[in-house]
Amino acid sequence: MLLDADIKAQLSQYLQLMEGDILLKVSAGTDDVSRDMLLLIDELATMSSHIKVERTELERTPSFSVNRIGEDTGVTFAGIPLGHEFTSLVLALLQVSGRAPKVDQKVIDQIKAIKGEYRFESYISLTCHNCPDVVQALNIMSILNPGISHTMIDGAAYKAEVESKNIMAVPTVFLNGENFGGGRMSIEEILAKMGSGTDASELSDKEPFDVLVVGGGPAGASAAIYAARKGIRTGIVAERFGGQVMDTMGIENFIGTKYTEGPKVAASLEEHVKEYDIDVMNLQRAKSLEKNEFVEIELENGAVLKSKTVILSTGARWRNVGVPGEAEFKNKGVAYCPHCDGPLFAGKRVAVIGGGNSGIEAAIDLAGIVKHVTVLEFAAELKADAVLQERLNSLPNVTVIKNAQTKEIMGTDKVNGITYLDRETEEVKHIELEGIFVQIGLVPNTDWLGEGIERTRMGEIVVDKHGATSIPGVFAAGDCTDSAYKQIIISMGSGATAALGAFDYLIRN
Repeated sequence: MLLDADIKAQLSQYLQLMEGDILLKVSAGTDDVSRDMLLLIDELATMSSHIKVERTELERTPSFSVNRIGEDTGVTFAGIPLGHEFTSLVLALLQVSGRAPKVDQKVIDQIKAIKGEYRFESYISLTCHNCPDVVQALNIMSILNPGISHTMIDGAAYKAEVESKNIMAVPTVFLNGENFGGGRMSIEEILAKMGSGTDASELSDKEPFDVLVVGGGPAGASAAIYAARKGIRTGIVAERFGGQVMDTMGIENFIGTKYTEGPKVAASLEEHVKEYDIDVMNLQRAKSLEKNEFVEIELENGAVLKSKTVILSTGARWRNVGVPGEAEFKNKGVAYCPHCDGPLFAGKRVAVIGGGNSGIEAAIDLAGIVKHVTVLEFAAELKADAVLQERLNSLPNVTVIKNAQTKEIMGTDKVNGITYLDRETEEVKHIELEGIFVQIGLVPNTDWLGEGIERTRMGEIVVDKHGATSIPGVFAAGDCTDSAYKQIIISMGSGATAALGAFDYLIRN
C-alpha cells in the first residue's frame, strides 16, 4: 500500500465527485519508481469504479496518462505525483472525468480559442510548493483544448534528462522542445506568454476608481476588501496575486492558524477578494504614478488607470548579492528557494549566502538533501535565532564561515564555485561547489515610483499612522513601507489601515 489510511480516506471522498469514466494508460518497467507507480494506480482503480487501467508504452517509462474513454486528453504524469503534486493528480482525475475546473469563463474561452499544436513539459520536484500551480494550469489547458498536451516530469525520477537539459531550478517548462519559462506561473500568465493577454485599451477605458490598490499580496488584498466593504468603486491591479507570500513555505505565526503554507494563504486571499465587487486586474506591472485631477497609474503595457485615491502595496522581492556571476547563473546553480530547488542538488555541494533566520533555515533544510552546505555570513556573528543556530551546529555536513564577503560566483555553463573575501585576514578564498542559495533579505518594490514620493534610503515608502504618503490621496501598506516589521499579519493590518485612511480622505475631499 502506497497511500496511508488518512490520505486514502480523503481521496475516497474526492473520487466520489467523479462524473464519468476515465482510462489510466500506464507505461511501467521493473525499476522502483515503476513499482511504486503501479501500486498507486492499483489503489486508485480499487477506490472508484470510474477508473479503468490499461498497460501501454508511452514516451517515458515510468509514466501514466489520464484520459477520457476513447480520447487522449494529453495529461501525463512521468513519475509519481505525490507530495505537493498529489492535489494535481486528484484534480486531473476529477477534471478529465467531466468535472468543470474552477477558472473564470473568460479564461476557458481563451484556452479553447488557441489554435495549433502545443506540447508542454514541466520539470518539477515533489517538494516544490510553486510547481503544482504550473502543473494544474497546464493540465487544465490540455483537458480543454485538444491541440495542447502536458507532461509533468519529476526531476528526481528523471535525473539524467534533467541534467542533460541543464535544469537547475523548478518548475521549468518546455514548449515544443524549447525552454518556455521557469518559476511559478498561473494559467493567466501562461496564456499571456502565449500571446493571449489583456489588451491595453481595455484597461485604459475603465472608469476612474474611488480606490485603486496596486499590489496583490496580503496588504493589497486586505486594503481592497476593506475598501469594497465601504461600497465604493474598488480596483486591484497586481503583477502576481499573492505576492511574496506565494514563495513562503511554512507559516507558523499567522495568529489563529497553527500551521499553513504561503500558496494556501494566497489562494484564500484571492478567493476572499473575489467575494466582493472588486475589479481584479492581474498580471499587470505598474510603471509610474502621477497626480493630476486623478491619481494616474501607468502600466508597462501602456494602459493608464485613474483613481481618486491609490493604495500602494507592492511588497518586496529577494535581495540580490549583486556580484559578478549572480545574474548570469540564475537558475543555473544560483537559486533563491531551497524548498523548490533543493532536491535538484541532491548529493552535491552548495553554499547559502546569509546567516539570518531564512539563511539558517535554508541550510538546515538543504543539509538533509545535499552532500555539504557552506554558510557564508558577512558579519562576525550569525543573526539567526539561537534555536536555529543550535540545530545548525548539530549537523555534521555544514560549515559556517563568518566575516565572508562574497566577491564572485564562478562557472561555465553552470555554477562551479564561489569566491569570497575573508574580512579578517583580507585573503581571497575560493570554494568549489555546484549550487548557491541566496538568502539575504528583501528589497521593497518601489523603484518605479521615481522621486515624486518620500522614501527612506532603503527605498521604503514613508507613511503616517493612517497609511498616508507624502502625496495627497496616495496611501501605502505592507512590506513596501517603512513599517518596523515585515510580517504577513502586520501587512494585513496596514492594508486595512490604508483603506480606512483612503475612505476618510474621500469623504473629506
